[in-house]
Amino acid sequence: MARYVMLRLLGAIPTLFLIIALAFLLVHAAPGGPFDEERVLPPEIEANIKAAYHLDEPLPLQFGRYMVRLSKGDFGPSYRYREYNVSELIASAFPWSLRLGGLAILLAMAVGIPAGIYAALRRNTLTDRFVMAASMTGISIPVLVMAPVLVLVFAVHMNWLPAGWSGNSGAARYVLPVLALALPQIAYLARLMRASMIDVLASPFIRTARAQGLGTFAIIRYHALKPALLPILSYLGPAVAVILTGSVVVEEIFGIPGLGQFFVRGALNRDYTLVLGIVIFYATLVILLNLLVDILYGVIDPRVRYQ
Repeated sequence: MARYVMLRLLGAIPTLFLIIALAFLLVHAAPGGPFDEERVLPPEIEANIKAAYHLDEPLPLQFGRYMVRLSKGDFGPSYRYREYNVSELIASAFPWSLRLGGLAILLAMAVGIPAGIYAALRRNTLTDRFVMAASMTGISIPVLVMAPVLVLVFAVHMNWLPAGWSGNSGAARYVLPVLALALPQIAYLARLMRASMIDVLASPFIRTARAQGLGTFAIIRYHALKPALLPILSYLGPAVAVILTGSVVVEEIFGIPGLGQFFVRGALNRDYTLVLGIVIFYATLVILLNLLVDILYGVIDPRVRYQ
């Protein structure tokens, strides 16, 4: 297993390098620059600022310099938040995204997986159709629409929950953003779990368990649940990475100072190092979570062996 993990990590290096190179080219290809709003400065001062950040050098030289700095674990300084470097900004923003995304994924799993199992056990009944209709609705409505609707209903009309993040404290401010993030994931997990559970329940070993007189609860718990969770694991790998790194829409709507909000501001301000730092952080997180999913496959399914 240790050898497998090491080979996977080494194999991820070319992928990560390609992501860094493409992101570097894309952010530098965008029109404008990080100091465009400072055109009122004399040209010589602007030239000095660019020279200080090495933005006056050819692009290949800038990329090489960035890779050398990155190899030392340094994401570089932020062009807009000049009191901080990119590592400090990510370190300050990620805990908010982690807390918000962790609660959202826990809620999605706590609701979506049982709902999918229940729908599979009540296949083609009114309950099954209701769960699947609700799931399709959750998938169809984007977060861009869902989040303002939640604010309108629960914050404006009912006045039960705070509408924004700033000026509020306590657990109540987490409710609406967590719901907005979790609802689409609940829908996806419910549909995936239903389809997977139906497939597993039709397997020969389940028929054998029924023939031995086992009840439905025992069959689900001891025989069907683990193999039915394998497609869920495959989905959760990238899904958890997306949620943990923050939703741009949710963080912007609720004013949460997470990675998503920093990414949007960095892109708008042409803050090259901030955008690159968040992209690299996100890509690394996706690679590690997918590796974790592969390892959990072997834990859940004893037929999986890593050479």
